Amino acid sequence: MYPAVWGASQIFTGALSDKIGRKWLIVWGMWLQAGGIAVTALTADFMTFGLGAVLLGLGTAMVYPTLLAAIGDVAHPSWRASAVGVYRFWRDLGYAVGALLAGITADLFGLVPAMWLVAALTLLSGLISAVRMTETFTRGTG
Repeated sequence: MYPAVWGASQIFTGALSDKIGRKWLIVWGMWLQAGGIAVTALTADFMTFGLGAVLLGLGTAMVYPTLLAAIGDVAHPSWRASAVGVYRFWRDLGYAVGALLAGITADLFGLVPAMWLVAALTLLSGLISAVRMTETFTRGTG
């Protein structure tokens, strides 16, 4: 459910970021992802687990294409491909570090606390983006 919602929705959210801007789609997308993870951590039944997957998919759809667009907004065309490569390196490194952190936490404290840690870190990422990120999209560039 998660990848289906993410994949289908990002077609619309990517275009939406060209209309309303990048920052708040990224911020609210991170918060929606955190909410989806929290719903998943709270439940044992299939319907609520599905709701968590849908929320996580919508949040990811808001964040994924929009972050790439934000890189494109600020990178000069002569080094845009390199900028995207650097962004993807750090993003993918985060997947690996996050998996190790979640695995260690799950081994020490259990799966549910590990999921709460991931939800909290995702929520914190959205908060940092809300405070520190500046809007990269301007009408003249899109």
